Amino acid sequence: MQTYDFSPFYRSTVGFDRVFNRLDSLVGQEAKSYPPYNIERTGDDAYRISIAVAGFSNGDIAVETKENSLVVKGARPADNGDGKREFLHRGIAERAFELRFQLADYVEVTGANLENGLLHLELKRELPESKKARTIQINGGSAAIEDKSVN
Repeated sequence: MQTYDFSPFYRSTVGFDRVFNRLDSLVGQEAKSYPPYNIERTGDDAYRISIAVAGFSNGDIAVETKENSLVVKGARPADNGDGKREFLHRGIAERAFELRFQLADYVEVTGANLENGLLHLELKRELPESKKARTIQINGGSAAIEDKSVN
């Protein structure tokens, strides 16, 4: 695994330390391979995370958001051991999992749908009105010049 030195960025930027701290923490994390998932862009500010959750039902999965973090947990109830199921081959894991995703500012989960063994999480980035670009009207420049020329 390759490591990155972000110290040159710390010397030349102000207010971006949180971004570099996140990158530092992500570099050290082990890549999660279970369950498999996709992250796709579905629009300018819309995203979808699709997680393969074969064998899990709605009640077995919990989706939580807190601040800029999204956590998806899945756990099947313990098998009661009644012996009704005898596997000759068990290829569907159905083991407990926990996936964590860091969300950018103003990204929120807008919906979740479990369909055909895939959990689809819809995300949207919505800037508050105070953060959107706006045009400022400039007043008084031409009217004041006209008044001075009349005198």
